[in-house]
Amino acid sequence: MQVAKRSGDVLDLKRRARTAANAARAHAHKTLGDRAGLMLAQHELPIERRTDRASLSGFYPYQAEINVLPLLARLVSEGWQTALPVVMAKGAPLTFRAWAPGEPTGRGIWDIHIPLETAPELQPDVLLVPMLAFDRRGYRLGYGGGFYDRTLAELRKLKPVTAIGVAYAEQEMAEVPVSDYDEPLDWILTERGVIEPKR
Repeated sequence: MQVAKRSGDVLDLKRRARTAANAARAHAHKTLGDRAGLMLAQHELPIERRTDRASLSGFYPYQAEINVLPLLARLVSEGWQTALPVVMAKGAPLTFRAWAPGEPTGRGIWDIHIPLETAPELQPDVLLVPMLAFDRRGYRLGYGGGFYDRTLAELRKLKPVTAIGVAYAEQEMAEVPVSDYDEPLDWILTERGVIEPKR
């Protein structure tokens, strides 16, 4: 797939790519189901905890997203402080609140599970990023809201952060259409293992 030069062309390519990506993800989800999350949890992250209080944001699986909860549970047992993202407003970066598997959740926008409002906020050192598709350059196709791109851009101004895109292996595409504001991933993790992007 060729990357378009004009922003309107890129947006059109992204819209069309999302249709194919949704179908690929739905197929992988139907084929692998909960096994994919267990397979995911078998893989080591391609980074080390920098401090005893190192924090990592996951995501509560929504619709056909791969299930990262078994991985989060393992990371908690290894000493990571974990969190979930919270959408605060359209056009705003995400907020993160501490949460670990087994703790209570509330419901946020789109009825997604989020930590309770009483949970402390934190700025994660590592983000597990959901996506519709990815390529070997480390670019992801998101849902179109730009939440993770804005969030990563802001966090990367403040401190070193590592963005790990997480998806089914079947969600890989040859080339994700890229806009100027798209933030690249540092690593990609699928049920088959870790992918180091080549840019």
